[in-house]
Amino acid sequence: MSNKIVKIFSFIMIAVLLMAAAPAPAVAAAPAKADKVVINWWHITTSDPGKTDWQNMADAYMKAHPNVEIKITVLENEAFKTKLTTVMQSGEVPDIFQSWGGGGLSEQIDAGLLKDITADLDANNGEWRNTFAPAALAVFSKDGKNYGVPWDMGMVGWWYNKDLFKKAGIDKEPATWSEFLADVKKLKDAGITPIALGEKDSWTGMHIWSYLATRIGGEKGFKAALDRSGSFADPAFVKAGEELKKLIDMQPFQDGYLGAVHDDMQAAFGNGKAAMELSGQWAPSVQAAKSADGKGVANLGLFGFPAVEGGAGDGSDVVGGGNGFAIGKNASPEAIDFVKFLTNKENQTLIASQGSGIPVVKGAEVGLKDPNMKLVQEKFAKAAYFQLYYDQFLPSAVGGAINDNVQKLFAGTASPEEVAKAIEAAAAENMK
Repeated sequence: MSNKIVKIFSFIMIAVLLMAAAPAPAVAAAPAKADKVVINWWHITTSDPGKTDWQNMADAYMKAHPNVEIKITVLENEAFKTKLTTVMQSGEVPDIFQSWGGGGLSEQIDAGLLKDITADLDANNGEWRNTFAPAALAVFSKDGKNYGVPWDMGMVGWWYNKDLFKKAGIDKEPATWSEFLADVKKLKDAGITPIALGEKDSWTGMHIWSYLATRIGGEKGFKAALDRSGSFADPAFVKAGEELKKLIDMQPFQDGYLGAVHDDMQAAFGNGKAAMELSGQWAPSVQAAKSADGKGVANLGLFGFPAVEGGAGDGSDVVGGGNGFAIGKNASPEAIDFVKFLTNKENQTLIASQGSGIPVVKGAEVGLKDPNMKLVQEKFAKAAYFQLYYDQFLPSAVGGAINDNVQKLFAGTASPEEVAKAIEAAAAENMK
């Protein structure tokens, strides 16, 4: 696994173009007597418009290629991870499946479960490769070889309900952690639940801890823990837990948050039952889809994670990532061609225009018309340092240890120091 921190903020340039939802672009037809091919595709886009968009693209491809049958399996995030682990243990791999890159992809590569598509990307003088922002494509590579491609990249930030902030007398976005905690108190005093969280899916709360670690220790602190010249039990990581505990002790989350999953968190926020949620670029579409009226928060804002006073990290530094397609070891040429179709400029522009993601293919950014996606880009573009989600960038055993042990902090069953030591123990065992 590479020790380089992924820096990808510079690839997104936003230009606004009003456009109607475009029909699926034309697809080159299959040979008249081509053999029957079945493509198994697993993804986690459980809500519209993305779910329907993917189906429409598959239908368009199958219409142009009558010999191809695309079988789509749609799973919620955690169910996807569980089922994928099970099938991979048996050696069976979907032809195309959801991937976030990082440590998980690296382990799948090492286990021989993925197909090297470097030659496909480089064919015709790199025709396909050159459509992507290079740094985005690098997230799905190892040792100079590609095993998947991205379709969306963005960042995690604090989405907030401007109307609830106004009701609590908050007239500006917090720039520091102290200001953030003060605003949490103002919201509570106004009878408003400050934060929606789905901590049964432990990665949702992990983002708060990892952002605090990023703000306190900075890029240098993370790199030291990564290359083992430092440790995940160093003071910056302990301090991250201590600051998170200050927030937890304020009881800022909705009732039952320890048993709530990610979609419950999005529903609570989308229904106006909480003023904030720390989530990624997918949040606006999911919170709207999970809300009672299907519209979600009307007056939506976004601010970056506040700076921690005295921390080594810059207040503009970003934790984030995106979505991509990994290619299974037995994928057919048709499966790879289908992924090429999914990530062409026309389909990427459609994804952008629907607000389903921030595109990674050059020129497709013109489709971005959703003001929420523009908010993500504006924050993202200012970042001096980009850190892929801890639980995706690190080996899965270490990422899992971070999620599981930070969850104990929320549950009150471990101290900040115990959390840091447990994470370091996993790192020492798996990052030798």
